[in-house]
Amino acid sequence: MTDLYQSQRAMRNMRKAAMQRGVVALLDIGTSKIACLVLRFDGADTLRDAEGIGSLAGQSGFRVIGAATTRSRGVRFGEIDAMAETERAIRTAVQAAQKMANTRVDHVIACFAGAEPRSYGLAGDVEVLGGQVDEQDVARVLASCDLPPIGQGREVLHAHPVNFALDHRSGLGDPRGHVGQRLAVDMHLLTVDESVIQNLIYCIRRCDLELAGVASSAYVSGLSSLVEDELELGSACIDMGGGATGVSIFMKKHMIFADAVRLGGDHVTRDIAAGLQVPMAVAERIKTFHGGVVATGMDDREMIELSGSSGDWEKDRRQVSRAELIGIMRPRVEEILEDVRALLDAAGFDHLPSQQIVLTGGASQIPGLDGLAARILGHNVRLGRPLRVQGLPQAATGSSFSSVVGLALFAAHPQDEWWDFETPAERLGARSLRRAFRWFRENW
Repeated sequence: MTDLYQSQRAMRNMRKAAMQRGVVALLDIGTSKIACLVLRFDGADTLRDAEGIGSLAGQSGFRVIGAATTRSRGVRFGEIDAMAETERAIRTAVQAAQKMANTRVDHVIACFAGAEPRSYGLAGDVEVLGGQVDEQDVARVLASCDLPPIGQGREVLHAHPVNFALDHRSGLGDPRGHVGQRLAVDMHLLTVDESVIQNLIYCIRRCDLELAGVASSAYVSGLSSLVEDELELGSACIDMGGGATGVSIFMKKHMIFADAVRLGGDHVTRDIAAGLQVPMAVAERIKTFHGGVVATGMDDREMIELSGSSGDWEKDRRQVSRAELIGIMRPRVEEILEDVRALLDAAGFDHLPSQQIVLTGGASQIPGLDGLAARILGHNVRLGRPLRVQGLPQAATGSSFSSVVGLALFAAHPQDEWWDFETPAERLGARSLRRAFRWFRENW
């Protein structure tokens, strides 16, 4: 398979086969942890080929039957850095989840946070041939979108049709069956660094697993953390992970923008370790139990014991005030939020009807972060937790599990993408599309 269209369709077919078999694993490959869930499907909707747009627009009921988490190794900025270490961590998480589920898993769907995502808006329009829009017209209008010059070494990760317009009517979710003369579409394209995808595929194959899908963490975190009104009216999800902070903007229940900042909670931990001259493990414990970003008068008097941080329990009696700890943490958190604000401004977030911002991810649990984010970002901010899914253990319901829970929704209720449609080969002959296909290498 030498082009994007075929390779993504192959993954969708693998996912369909895994769902028919009834079991699939989900992997969130993060900088600080690797989480694995095993899903059992109750059976896909038999009407999904006739209802909705695309072959997978139906829904499938699922239940979490296995869950495991392990410390991530060999991952930096949300990207695989040391292949052998990441392989061991993935094997550990998957085997523990399989043991809990008491079943073997062959197919996995993975998400990751890095890879320098970039968003593009595409538009296309065609004449409706029969007077009434059918599946073939939808496929033709999607194929009419010209791929922008995304650059060498980039790969398309998501391609969602966001809005359909038929003649003078816009805002259509499913145009099929409507009568009109001219069909237009707006599509959101998300591209990532190709080498990151290739490394991910290779690492999962080394674990004797088949990749049945891949998604951006920023996208799936938004799916699990935003409520219905926020998805509809326009909101941003900020997924603050260990090595990267993902930003996604949703409108009309579709993602319309995504990007990432290569800073996260691990950078705050490193600042604490350097500022207090303690090991990373101690710095992480101090951040978790005593951290914050808003200092009060009490914090000058609240002392934090650093005893044993240097390994010498007899001589090391150092103490540090909580105010001093906050003074170390706050500048880095402000830097992350300033970078996020720059991305939101570049995306035109101020023009959306609703400007709600939801913070999620493990690093969002720092006390006082929501108030600081509201002041820096200038919008309403709330802390988000993933939606409750059936069978999810209580330990996996926190905001640090937003990505992997969103991946479950992505697997069971997939949104239609460009490659879900049976586009005729001659329709793929647009010069810009052919030129873009030459950039893609053998994936599977």
